[in-house]
Amino acid sequence: MSKAERKLIILYVVTVVGAALWLAMIVLAPLLKNHWPFGADLIYAVCSPLCHQNPSRCFVLSGHPLAVCARCLGVYGGFLLGACLYLLLRDLRSRSLPRKEVLIAISLPIVIDTAGNVLQLWTTTAWIRFFTGILWGSILPSFLIPGLTDMVLNKWPSAMPGGFSLNQSVKTLE
Repeated sequence: MSKAERKLIILYVVTVVGAALWLAMIVLAPLLKNHWPFGADLIYAVCSPLCHQNPSRCFVLSGHPLAVCARCLGVYGGFLLGACLYLLLRDLRSRSLPRKEVLIAISLPIVIDTAGNVLQLWTTTAWIRFFTGILWGSILPSFLIPGLTDMVLNKWPSAMPGGFSLNQSVKTLE
């Protein structure tokens, strides 16, 4: 196994584990609310810039809403699902992206549902929002992972502004 392939595996594992930890944190917030309010509030605060956290659009666990709405939970869950399935469907070294028609087709349900809700044409349930989020989130690793692969295999960017070098920081991990 080459050095570049080892880096790809590390990036892949970090991506999957990071997504799993993010989801765990989202679910942990309501569980902590009664026992460690500070920890719960910290998780809600971390998630608030990324989600409106409207309680009427969130799933409830242990009497409290999750740290993100149903649609965001679906996107994050779909991302984890897509990342886990990635190696079954593609070679980790592949830099090819899905065709734009696939992206459009997978994006249509979430775009239509969101637009209909924003324009007050209809109101969908949390479960519909969750499933459109899963569908859309599941394709995101098919863009992120090839991008990371391209960075590793092409050693790009070799130097970023401020003197930060991705390759140097990865070398320090070895």
